[in-house]
Amino acid sequence: MNKKVEKSDIYRAARLSVAPMMDWTDRHCRYLHRLMSKRTLLYTEMVTAPALVRGGARHLLRFDPAEHPVAVQLGGSEPKELAEAARMAADEGYDEINLNIGCPSDRVQSGCFGAVLMENPALVADCVAAMIAAQPAEVTVKCRIGVDDQEPAEILPAFIETMRGAGVRRMAIHARKAWLQGLSPKENREIPPLDYQLVYQMKRDFPDMHLSINGGVSSLNEVETHLAACMDGVMIGRAAYHTPADVLLDADQRIFGETTPPLDRFEVVDAMRPYIAAHLAEGGRLHQVARHMLGLFAGLPGARGWRRVLSEQGHGASAGLEVIDAALEPVRDPHRALAV
Repeated sequence: MNKKVEKSDIYRAARLSVAPMMDWTDRHCRYLHRLMSKRTLLYTEMVTAPALVRGGARHLLRFDPAEHPVAVQLGGSEPKELAEAARMAADEGYDEINLNIGCPSDRVQSGCFGAVLMENPALVADCVAAMIAAQPAEVTVKCRIGVDDQEPAEILPAFIETMRGAGVRRMAIHARKAWLQGLSPKENREIPPLDYQLVYQMKRDFPDMHLSINGGVSSLNEVETHLAACMDGVMIGRAAYHTPADVLLDADQRIFGETTPPLDRFEVVDAMRPYIAAHLAEGGRLHQVARHMLGLFAGLPGARGWRRVLSEQGHGASAGLEVIDAALEPVRDPHRALAV
């Protein structure tokens, strides 16, 4: 799938999505993930509206057409600026434009966007309404169930209602609170308890909304459980990055009903070769791509050797495809793998 998708297709793609993750889901990562699943919806890292509109950083929107269906996540809190950023993203050809109302980092809070905006749903409504009016791509929201001392059972339905009133029809809900003070971003992904049942209730209360659940999902078995429970979609984060083959290689068959056999891990590596070669020819470095491939053989004999070779040999200015070949040796040779 290498062209912009129809709305009905992206709703189906949202049955499973890979979450936007800073420093991880860049264009190289997304290309790798797309080789493993043709159907899963992929998200960019968060791109701030000020960087695009005031900073001229349009290069941050670059993506390969093969990545479709692909969504860009924007961060910001100024409606006119977000509208302009959304227009730029739509011009680049993204299938969806998502607004970040979930990130709890200090850097995001200082810019007055991310999870802190759950305290100001009226402003968020102004933002998404402006983004919707500015361009044709669908605008969605990713949020938490609440922040700090907010009561999720009260704040979340009101927040969803406000988003619906502003024209949003699809949301991804991280089933944890965000604590804006006292917890690091990493701790905010692990310490606040998950409340899947509350998110399930939101789907029952808002049957016309397309709602995806996010947070703590680590396998396709769990994805299937959430879909069977009532959710329209499931967004999976760190597991899709650290163990991508376990999550994505069978996703098209299990989640989307495809009958074409998936690639195996070695076929994925072979399919990455032309992409890596093109990246190197443009002056890029091997590690910029290879760092996203470290978890490809996770759980298999020789995986540690694969990671070590890529990590130790992939950073040099002259590192090329020969490093990939060397890294494959431990996983191709089970006997040697046991000693690596």
